Amino acid sequence: MAKNGGEAVVVCSDKSMGIGITIWGIDKGDRLLHIPTCASAPHGLVCLRNQFLVASQIHKHGSVGGGAISMWPLNKPQQPIRSYPLEAIGPLSCTKDGVYLAGGALSGNVYLWEVANGKLLKTWRGHHKSLNCMLFSDDGSLLVSASDDGMICVWSMVGLLDMEDSQSFPSLLHYSMEHKSSITGLLTTSGSSNVVLISSSLDGSCKVWDLVLGKLMQTQVYPLAITAVVLHPTEQLFFSGSIDGRIFVNKLEIGLVENSLAAAEDQKAVIKGHKGAVTALTFSQAGLVSASEDCTICIWDITNWAILRRFDHNKGAVTNLAVIPQSSLLSVSNHRRVSNAFGVSSLDKYPQPPNSSKEKIPLLSSCHFLKGNHTTHSGQQIYDTENSVLQQCK
Repeated sequence: MAKNGGEAVVVCSDKSMGIGITIWGIDKGDRLLHIPTCASAPHGLVCLRNQFLVASQIHKHGSVGGGAISMWPLNKPQQPIRSYPLEAIGPLSCTKDGVYLAGGALSGNVYLWEVANGKLLKTWRGHHKSLNCMLFSDDGSLLVSASDDGMICVWSMVGLLDMEDSQSFPSLLHYSMEHKSSITGLLTTSGSSNVVLISSSLDGSCKVWDLVLGKLMQTQVYPLAITAVVLHPTEQLFFSGSIDGRIFVNKLEIGLVENSLAAAEDQKAVIKGHKGAVTALTFSQAGLVSASEDCTICIWDITNWAILRRFDHNKGAVTNLAVIPQSSLLSVSNHRRVSNAFGVSSLDKYPQPPNSSKEKIPLLSSCHFLKGNHTTHSGQQIYDTENSVLQQCK
């Protein structure tokens, strides 16, 4: 078990701002903290370095304006830092070190902030449809965005951090339209020699990609829509949550057969226990954690697929799920202040004018392998496609 009191599960819903965020201890099942006034869209909750919770807020379902992004320090109770972007943000993602935060909008626009000073480093039209998922690669060198039409785009952070023009169209490493419906989940591997991307979709499939090259390596098909996906910590299995509440367990076949196709009967196991669509999946040291439209959160023993603990979230279906160390809440439970070396700021609404500063944002040290000729012509292709679409709309 984790030190300093084990782990805690963080959940929130998109139904009402009054529901807020609830944090339970996984070991004892006790409620540790409730944060009021939060309603976040799927994939709209992230944890910055186990010190801050960040959530996109959409006050009215389907609205383009009127949204906010809220940040709460976990180690001391206080009012959140609220930011008000130009439009409502849905999915969020942060780099593992908490330096950069990315957000996707209903319009298809993508936003990239530097967390410490709140600078809006870049904003651009990344997709034609609403953004559903955002994900940084494990080393922070790539940003993956996915939308309601099944499109997946992979962007190089080297290009995104070029501050000469914060509103220019960035270089696109590659993109895919292999999925035929909305993307519901993205995740990457960290331990293999080839960085792998796994995507899930309402088209009833999960696809495994070479993240850098954009090559499709494996397709897993299911008899129904897939609504969430998570990777086992050993990176040998992935779990796919479905619209009827079942969770399918699959082996991750990397490098065995290129673009191999597997059917539903090839699953290693099927986990049953939810009575509604699976809305979110993650892992804790105790086991698999799942949330569902049936308003429950389950902790599973993955050796025998038994439910170790079930939490009832009677206020509404959970749309976001995260696991944090209970030590992150230490000062809340002990009523004492703990200083944070890691800081956050209110996020800018507008990017700085191009000529206001010639300072370059330092590039991530892990980006060096992308400085070669990896960028393909796909960036110009999607740019030309978007221009033609915009011309037709005039």
